[in-house]
Amino acid sequence: MTRMTKTPLAGLARWAGIGLVAMTIAGCAVGPDYATPGQLLPGQWGNAPKTARPLDAAKLGGWWKKLGDRRLNEIVERAVAGNLDVASAKARIREARATRRQAIGALLPQLDGQGSATRSRSSAATSSSGSNITSSLYQAGFDASFELDLFGANYRNVEAATYGVDAADEDLRATLLTLIGDVATNYTEARGAQARIALARRTAASQRETERLTRNRFTAGTASALDAERAAAQAATTEAAIPTLEASYAQSLHQLGILTGEAPTALAGLLGAGGPIPAARGTPPAGIPADVLVNRPDVRRAERQLAQSTARIGQAEAALYPSVSLTGAISTTALKTGDLAKNSSIGWSFGPTLSVPIFNGGELRAAVEVAEAQRDQSDAALRLAVLTALQDVENSLVNLAKERQRAGKLSAAATSYREAARLSRTLYQSGSASFLDVLDAERSLYSAEDTLLQSRIAATSNFVSLNKALGGGWDKPVEVERKRVVDVATGPHPRAAY
Repeated sequence: MTRMTKTPLAGLARWAGIGLVAMTIAGCAVGPDYATPGQLLPGQWGNAPKTARPLDAAKLGGWWKKLGDRRLNEIVERAVAGNLDVASAKARIREARATRRQAIGALLPQLDGQGSATRSRSSAATSSSGSNITSSLYQAGFDASFELDLFGANYRNVEAATYGVDAADEDLRATLLTLIGDVATNYTEARGAQARIALARRTAASQRETERLTRNRFTAGTASALDAERAAAQAATTEAAIPTLEASYAQSLHQLGILTGEAPTALAGLLGAGGPIPAARGTPPAGIPADVLVNRPDVRRAERQLAQSTARIGQAEAALYPSVSLTGAISTTALKTGDLAKNSSIGWSFGPTLSVPIFNGGELRAAVEVAEAQRDQSDAALRLAVLTALQDVENSLVNLAKERQRAGKLSAAATSYREAARLSRTLYQSGSASFLDVLDAERSLYSAEDTLLQSRIAATSNFVSLNKALGGGWDKPVEVERKRVVDVATGPHPRAAY
């Protein structure tokens, strides 16, 4: 009868079998599984055509090109490439991706290697041979550990990190959307300030000419000194508006420079020659309210953050359950380096470790409640983001429509005031009207034309706001892996002296 003996390999096989069984049940997870929450939304916009259909997001891309201004297009390109908020958003994506890789690493076994070499000498007083003994000891080995994710703590961590990557992607899209809207708005305001400055200068020049003619008539005895002083006062009042408008232009110019990631006056040469106020015909299709859930990156970001918060609950709840880890080690020890790999010098150990939470003063349960409260905060943030998006679209729709109506009336008023100014001069020259009528007509004309310019600026700004509210933004790929700061000499090198 042959007697069966247990070998080290048999022991390893037995523990491996136990490990496989444990890994088989490692597919479970505790905590709530995320499901996209339902949103109760109106079927149609209150300030858009009632027959609207769902909007294709592709139609929202590149909306600023509809303003027909190549300078604006160029500045948008420069801003996307150089804006510092965009650079930060790109870095957050790289951070989120690296965090996810860290989380995935926790699902895999950990293996560490070590080695040592010791040279020692024992004195004759402690040596059995009565003489000094010098010896060497060499050791090498590996330590391995693997945490069995029985209740899904690490799995939930990877899930949360994955949602975090999605949220970071949406954060970049939201940053680009805001950036392009800010560039278009500031560019419009800069062009508007230039147009208002030009109008004020033309009007002031005309009023100075009126003053010159009035003083000539005063010299000739056909006008009073009062008329001459009134003409001078009106011209000076118009000229006084120019410095304020120039300051407004400079502020818009400086903001554009900052948005492109350059010096405040970097775009002075590009805008200095002047240009028309950008304007777009028509209104972008608004689709239906449910489109904001798909097209608005801030809403999508809030939804991903809610998913991330939900996964964190399971991660916290898994800490309430036992955890099992498999650990193992293999080492070799020898007096000579050539003996390290011999069978007689090799030792090993392998076995599971069980950890069971018994008493922690409610700390672990409180951590679950913290995660649940944070999930509720994320849920409220998502619902608020949706409502804010709906409000943005409704406000922009009504503001754009009403401002265009207002601009039409102001244009008609400016035309009438222009004719009134012409007639007042003619009547004054014929003696049928007073000089005060001429001044009043010129003052009213300047006010009407300046108000019309402001309305055109507002209309374009509302057009920009509507496209932002609908979720229109950058529609080209964005490189995020390239680091903005490139470190050099990061390997081992002499330390700097302090």
